[in-house]
Amino acid sequence: MKLSHIIGIIVIAVAIGIVITSYGDSSSYVTFGKAMAMAKDGDEDMVHVVGKLKKDASGKAEGVFYQPQLDPNHFEFTLVDNDNQVQKCVYNSPKPQDFDRSEQIVVVGAIQGDHFQTNKILLKCPSKYQDGKLEVTEHEAKTAKL
Repeated sequence: MKLSHIIGIIVIAVAIGIVITSYGDSSSYVTFGKAMAMAKDGDEDMVHVVGKLKKDASGKAEGVFYQPQLDPNHFEFTLVDNDNQVQKCVYNSPKPQDFDRSEQIVVVGAIQGDHFQTNKILLKCPSKYQDGKLEVTEHEAKTAKL
């Protein structure tokens, strides 16, 4: 065999190995109900759950607990999934910026006991563009003047 053929076979084998490894690390999108059923069956695989923050009548988020002065790496919040199931989520990292303003939240993790242990939070933040106008915060306005 030629050296170029051997190198080609090695490159293909490495590519197949990478695909198989990344497939094993992927997780699926489920609801909290399905995540609970998986946990009861002993399945500890990571899952994605899509939801929104639980809010009161005035639009303020309920069930958010974050006290950075006591523990900056402990953040709790209540999420409502697409089946309207409410679940307490615990994230052992600082609260993400603009968390309260996000339209939709994807949490990655698994059910542990009475809560969803979140390892990663993905936020879908509201658009700054509304009715063709740019929404500018006070800080951005001051920075633009400088």
